[in-house]
Amino acid sequence: QFARQADDIADEGDESVECRMKNLELFENTFSKSLEGKFQNDFWFALYNTIHEFNLTPKYFFDLLGAFKQDISKTRYHSFNEVLNYCERSANPVGRIVLEFFDIRDDDSKRYSDAICTALQLTNFYQDVSIDIIKDRIYIPLNEIERFGVKLNQFELKQNNTNFEQLLKFQVDRTKDYFSIGRNLFLRLPGRLEKQIKATVLGGEKILEKIEKINFNVLIHRPKLSIIDF
Repeated sequence: QFARQADDIADEGDESVECRMKNLELFENTFSKSLEGKFQNDFWFALYNTIHEFNLTPKYFFDLLGAFKQDISKTRYHSFNEVLNYCERSANPVGRIVLEFFDIRDDDSKRYSDAICTALQLTNFYQDVSIDIIKDRIYIPLNEIERFGVKLNQFELKQNNTNFEQLLKFQVDRTKDYFSIGRNLFLRLPGRLEKQIKATVLGGEKILEKIEKINFNVLIHRPKLSIIDF
């Protein structure tokens, strides 16, 4: 619910950039006050209670808010390191919070969890290329777009060609490597959580497979899971 509310502030409606940023800052301030025991409503009390009961790390919640702010202010990424920096705040904190609910806090588990969450975030980027461009967002690094000879206006014009296909293949292959590293987390999880995380990883890998099957033409097609896939 915390993430849903913040995401709606950042992405939904027709508010200006300035207004969205202001509303996110108000949301962040309300969260900070709740950590001090000052609650605007029952939701903030429930969140405070959960954070303390399970000894969750508040920084991960602030990291998520930082990513939502970045979605408002940044629409291009010059390098893959910039994309990874975004994933470290937009996706990885979610996995770490889940681990903390089960009191899993060792560095290796966090590293494998980060690999899974980053891979899922990257997969979502490539799945949603056709949607993000409408919002004037491109999460594929500009230096890699240039390296593969792709023009930025191809995204807006939805022009697929061999260069674009090779660009996306490079992105997909790299993401598979992150999933592969993340699979080391499975044996560190209790039974039911292990099954849930496995299913989540399989879902992400299936999306990558579907991207390959449409010859990486995500400018026109948005692959998604079907009932049969589930």
